[in-house]
Amino acid sequence: MKTLKEVKAGDKVHVVKLHGEGAVKRRIMDMGLTKGVDVQVRKVAPLGDPIEITVRGYELSLRKADAEMIEVEACAAV
Repeated sequence: MKTLKEVKAGDKVHVVKLHGEGAVKRRIMDMGLTKGVDVQVRKVAPLGDPIEITVRGYELSLRKADAEMIEVEACAAV
């Protein structure tokens, strides 16, 4: 499986699993990144940090370290 950190700008993915523990995992979930949600990667900064995504209708910036904890798969074509 790949992580959100590996997704290219413009791609849409589906969250499969969250890794991490305690406060870090809770913070990611509080931002709306939960199992089953679709995420679109909007932009990736020149050095790869941060990553700008759209989730649940709003834009969010994530650090590479946080994006690495989010396991994703490609969205099914509709």
